[in-house]
Amino acid sequence: MTMKITVDLDGCTGCACCMMESPNVFDIDDETGQVIVLVENPGEELREEVERGIRSCPENVIVLETA
Repeated sequence: MTMKITVDLDGCTGCACCMMESPNVFDIDDETGQVIVLVENPGEELREEVERGIRSCPENVIVLETA
């Protein structure tokens, strides 16, 4: 199963909850203060971490698409 992470940057406030929950997948850009997706197409081994980061986002701007 292929996974892809997308983020609505217009809604991102840079609270860094995703980064704290999923440091291997998300980071915060020092200049913009917004989320950076480190692994756009994560493997199955990162699914739990990705989902944890998504659930932690108070703005609900991170989406995991699967195919």
